[in-house]
Amino acid sequence: MGEVVKFAPRKPRKQSSLCREGHHKWKVGKRTQFDVKQGRLVSVYKCERCGLTKTRAD
Repeated sequence: MGEVVKFAPRKPRKQSSLCREGHHKWKVGKRTQFDVKQGRLVSVYKCERCGLTKTRAD
């Protein structure tokens, strides 16, 4: 009989193929920040698929 070889489980990808093409799934973060220089609230967005963050002054 042959020897049974165990394979290591696959690691999940950090970035999906949609995110690589620039189609992120943005979700608004729970914390709101205040920008003192601009005098407005700044929203923090996080991609649900890859975890990338971006900020936007509303």
